[in-house]
Amino acid sequence: MTPAFRPTDSSPAVTRLSALAPLGPVSLAALDEAQRQRRKIAVHREVTLAAGSHLGLILSGWAARVRHWSDGRRQIMHVLLAGDLLDMEQAPDPVSTIALTPVEICPTPRTTSGDDELMAAFAQSRMLERFYLYRHIARLGRLNAVDRLTDWLLETHDRLALAGLTNGNRFDLPITQETLADLLGLTSVHVNRTLQLLRRDLVLEWSGGALCLIDPEALARHLDYQPAHAGTIKQASGF
Repeated sequence: MTPAFRPTDSSPAVTRLSALAPLGPVSLAALDEAQRQRRKIAVHREVTLAAGSHLGLILSGWAARVRHWSDGRRQIMHVLLAGDLLDMEQAPDPVSTIALTPVEICPTPRTTSGDDELMAAFAQSRMLERFYLYRHIARLGRLNAVDRLTDWLLETHDRLALAGLTNGNRFDLPITQETLADLLGLTSVHVNRTLQLLRRDLVLEWSGGALCLIDPEALARHLDYQPAHAGTIKQASGF
C-alpha cells in the first residue's frame, strides 16, 4: 500500500474555509495574520484558547470533544480536524476538548458586519458541525458496528477532502483503535474484530496510519450515506 498523500498546501484550514465560502484577498490576509499567532498543543493535552477568547481555528492535527466519567469511561462526541472552528461555547462542562494528535491552533480573525466572506464561512462551518453531531447520534443509535465504522470513515474522508487532505480514496487516520472504540460506543476488541472483517472483505486497507476505502461509492449506497457539502445541508433529506 502506498503512503497517504501529504499535501503541499501549507494551510489546510484556509483550504477548507475557502471551500465553504469564497474568500477574497482581505479575508485571506486576515486569516494569514491569524495564523502567525499559532500555538501548539501536545497530544492528550486539553485544547484551550487565550483568556477572554472563546473562538479559535484548528490549523493541523486531530482533536475531540470528550465526555469523561469519574470511573475512567469516556465518550468522544465529535472529532475536530484542520479548518474546524474551535468554539468553546459549544463544549460546556463536563465536555472538554482534547488533542488526539499534536495540534496547532490560532485565534480566528475578528469579524464585523462588513466581513461577509469570513462570516459566511464560519456560519457554514457551524452548520456542518451540527449536521455531523446529528448524524453521529443516528449512527450510535441505529447502526451496527460495521456500519458505524464505515459510515464514520466515509464522513471523515469527505471532511478531510474539504481541507485538501486526501488523495483519491486514501487519507491519514492517525488515531488508535481505542480512540475509535470511545468514538463509536464499542469496545477495543469489537473494533479490532470489525477492522479484521472489513480487511478480509476488501472494504478497506489500513497500514502505517494511512487508510484507503476500496469502494466508497458501494459503501455509500449500502449505508444510504449522503455527504454534507457547503450550501446543500438544508436540502439534505437525511443524515
